[in-house]
Amino acid sequence: MSRRPVNVNLNPSRRFGDNGGSLLSGFAYSKSRSSPILSVALIAVGALLLLAYSYNGGRGGGGGIVKGVVSRVEGHSCTAEVQRAIPVLKKAYGDSMHKVLHVGPDTCAVVSTLLSEEETEAWGVEPYDVEDAGRSCKALVRKDVVRVVDIKYPLPYRPKSFSIVLVSDALDYLSDKYLNKTLPDLARVSVDGLVVFTGYPRKQRAKAAEVSKFGKAAKLRSTSWWSKYFGQISLEENEDAAKKFKLAATKMSYVSNCQVFHLKSFN
Repeated sequence: MSRRPVNVNLNPSRRFGDNGGSLLSGFAYSKSRSSPILSVALIAVGALLLLAYSYNGGRGGGGGIVKGVVSRVEGHSCTAEVQRAIPVLKKAYGDSMHKVLHVGPDTCAVVSTLLSEEETEAWGVEPYDVEDAGRSCKALVRKDVVRVVDIKYPLPYRPKSFSIVLVSDALDYLSDKYLNKTLPDLARVSVDGLVVFTGYPRKQRAKAAEVSKFGKAAKLRSTSWWSKYFGQISLEENEDAAKKFKLAATKMSYVSNCQVFHLKSFN
């Protein structure tokens, strides 16, 4: 939407100059008496115009900050679910949550939350660039706490490097061809299990911001599809951990907006 300049003309001579001196003097007198009210009105109009500009700029590309907020609210994020689920995961996995790897977009946020927990070591893998990330995230990248890695290829970690591997918003953007390589590799670097957070089909829609960032829309798969797929690649679901997670979630009144799968590591 194009913006048109607002022209507030306060010069009476340009509008009323042909109406005679008495009318001009009367207007000047009324103007002097109403100037405080007029000032307040102009401030209110200016504030409304500023809000309208910010809103339209966020939708049309003119306001980067507003656009970022809107996309996060409208878009779907299982990474946000991981952050919410950390207390539940700690109850379910106990001491196994002491050395954690998170894989997925915005991993810096998850890693920062995990590092704030007592006796917890955390690392992250960001599958996409971090050019627009904040200073704290870039600091984690410089320290190699977070690595920017193309997860379609083997991760730069030795087998069984982490007790637990958490993954969110990453597998949904992989084709079946690369999923066949990535998921077993995630299990390879874990000791006590792999927890996958993935979106529900038909409940979430791909946003333009997602396609722009990830290069493609998410392919959201059903629970039955995932269960069948895990069996095909010889990944066994961890029923004991799933029961503990469900029990802890009930006690903490936690309800996930994503599918959560608990898988065993390779022996």
